[in-house]
Amino acid sequence: MSQPQTNIPNILPNWVDSSHVKGMLRGIERESLRMQSNGFLSQADHPKTLGSALTHPHITTDYSEALMEFITPPQETIDQVLNYLRDIHAVVHRHLENGEKLWPLSMPCMLDDTEESIRLAQYGTSNIGRFKTLYRHGLGIRYGRRMQTISGVHYNLSFPDQLFEALQEKETDEELKALSLQDYRSHRYFGLIRNFIRLTPLVMYLVGASPSVCKCFMTGRDHHLLPLVGGTLFLPYATALRMGNFGYQNSAQKELGIHYNNLKGYLEGLQKAVKTPYKRFTRLGLEDKQGEPTQINDHVLQIENEYYSLVRPKQVPQDGETPSEALQNRGVGYVELRAVDVNPYSPIGIDEDTAGFLEVLALYCLLQDSPELLGDEQNQIEQNQTEIVNRGRAPNAKIHENDHEYAVQEWLSKHLLHMQPFSQLLDDTYKTKIYSQALKTMLNRTADVDETLSVGVIEDTIEYGGTWGFGSHLAVQHAAVYETHKLSKKTLAYFDEVAKISIQNQQQLEEDNSKSFKEYLTDYR
Repeated sequence: MSQPQTNIPNILPNWVDSSHVKGMLRGIERESLRMQSNGFLSQADHPKTLGSALTHPHITTDYSEALMEFITPPQETIDQVLNYLRDIHAVVHRHLENGEKLWPLSMPCMLDDTEESIRLAQYGTSNIGRFKTLYRHGLGIRYGRRMQTISGVHYNLSFPDQLFEALQEKETDEELKALSLQDYRSHRYFGLIRNFIRLTPLVMYLVGASPSVCKCFMTGRDHHLLPLVGGTLFLPYATALRMGNFGYQNSAQKELGIHYNNLKGYLEGLQKAVKTPYKRFTRLGLEDKQGEPTQINDHVLQIENEYYSLVRPKQVPQDGETPSEALQNRGVGYVELRAVDVNPYSPIGIDEDTAGFLEVLALYCLLQDSPELLGDEQNQIEQNQTEIVNRGRAPNAKIHENDHEYAVQEWLSKHLLHMQPFSQLLDDTYKTKIYSQALKTMLNRTADVDETLSVGVIEDTIEYGGTWGFGSHLAVQHAAVYETHKLSKKTLAYFDEVAKISIQNQQQLEEDNSKSFKEYLTDYR
């Protein structure tokens, strides 16, 4: 299917140039399960030689003790952030024990029938460490531990202040012109967020890589999935089941009405959720028969991070601040794009094409009009997301936008072609071809469904006899890449030092016995 090249409106404001976007920063958080040599989920502790999962800035754990999370600091270019992520993977691989490897897919495999064999992440005996583990225990009894073994990629992105200053100068609304730079920046980031939510079907289709799941993941759950091969279930036209009903869902949260129309309303909704009891969670109880706590509280959200969303406004917290307090005090500093599957074909879970596409998309979302996102449109967006997740590659799949119905390929092409001037701007800014190449890749996936990651995953799952065969094949390949990745002496020394410091920091926290955990928890509640 050829793409029309004529009559494409240039919707990049003509005054925006490289000087406005130079200074963008990006960071990546990538999750991956440790698996034993026999393929089952690791039961071993987080490797001590990597440092403390509680206090290490780059190598930690997410829900499970076996679910590793790798975090880069903000970097000035895509090349730099991907190289940093490669270094982290290579360092981690050196410290894995007993033949363990990193599972390469978003959806887990080889879970046994016992939920308790999915070990909660452990952070030591300090109050904050015990609090983090209790939070995970609460997630387990609320939603089940299997759901918490899903891996994803979070792409963090910020734009420089000179862009917001220039945008504010161009405003015709006197109220917006009168805002402080901090408040205006937050206003524009929330516009980006609303547009990103509208366009998440783009992300799910173009970088979705979870069209199938290991049968073990569905143990004890009703589902409409079909058998594919070798203990694997799928939907014939699915793209990203991770983002659907089998992924991170919280029906209680949908009743909250948390919106992204402004920072004040967002924070009020979040705080209400953290402070509002929810009957189903109340019935679970706060303690077990031995009097040990089982969840932090019985509220809709135990803590703010429990709010599952496709994109989050973020600000770096200072000591003692909650995420909401950081946003309240200093406004939005960056956005966290969370609707991204792990790319199983990349040893680091993400490649240049995905990174470049996400940055073009984010700039496109930032610089377009972004009306308030209200209930009817939100419902329509959720229907679009469901359509793409479950049957996005179907020949008759449809997207609804602004009272129009589009064939999926037509809708994807429309937005991707509108993004081309944005990719050219970023290429010019960074003296690269990454952004235009990323858009070319996404246009190819739009024109030829066989080029999508989700089709590749289905074909290779069949070739290797199931999810386990495919995933383990890739895990071995990726391990060989980590083996050959050269780490400089400076990098090795840095990670050794950070590991030692992280252990010392954890020990310091554990030596503070001024308050018992029961008192600590009572104070929080």
